[in-house]
Amino acid sequence: MLVKKTQMKDYFSRCLELSAKVDKTRVPRHAAVIMDGNGRWARARGWKRFLGHENAREAVREAMRASGEIGIEVLSLFAFSTENWARPKEEVEFLFHLFERVLAEEVGEMNQNNVRLRFCGERERLPDWFVRRLDECIELCRDNTGLILNLAVNYGGKQDILQAVNRLRELRVEDESRVGEEEFAKYLLTGDLPQVDLLIRTSSEYRISNFFLWQTAYAELVFLKVLWPDFRREHLLEAVIEYQRRDRRFGNVV
Repeated sequence: MLVKKTQMKDYFSRCLELSAKVDKTRVPRHAAVIMDGNGRWARARGWKRFLGHENAREAVREAMRASGEIGIEVLSLFAFSTENWARPKEEVEFLFHLFERVLAEEVGEMNQNNVRLRFCGERERLPDWFVRRLDECIELCRDNTGLILNLAVNYGGKQDILQAVNRLRELRVEDESRVGEEEFAKYLLTGDLPQVDLLIRTSSEYRISNFFLWQTAYAELVFLKVLWPDFRREHLLEAVIEYQRRDRRFGNVV
């Protein structure tokens, strides 16, 4: 017990140290996370993959709390991709029941912390009971004015771009004028959000896996070794500090 208390004290000291290094005037407006490594985390312990997903809950809490505390406006979490339907049926069903349960249990804390919940993805294939719970939680958090927690569920970057093109075609049948970047971006599923400044991926994988292809055009990419269930406040702070070390030129010469 004494060892555990010492470890916790060291952890909080490190978090305070890292937080002091963050320049609160230059935090990313929009941070996005590819939450990867749940299965590997479980397998390393001789457990089934399901338990990796189950034990990732604290990582979400830590990312949300830390983001709100340092002033990030939007935190997007890539929870389920359009390609994830190819996983075993029982794992997919478990994931959506887990999402539904976590939403129900966490919406109270989101309200207490002034977090506004937002959905980003295609609704058509999602279970009706999950969509109902999601909409209930979004409505409960509708008037909050703090951090926007943007959940990407059944989301794919290519599909997002295609749906934006199709929406524009439907709305501009007789309009042959050229479409600019700013106008096009409004028709993406993130049309009301700022572009992504910081993209974090856990588990030492170096790809973006069809996530926010348009939105991350000039994002700073930070890849972490930690598996998602072990992700904590210190990892988000480290990523933000790394982001602040970067020279963001957006194609210009300094």
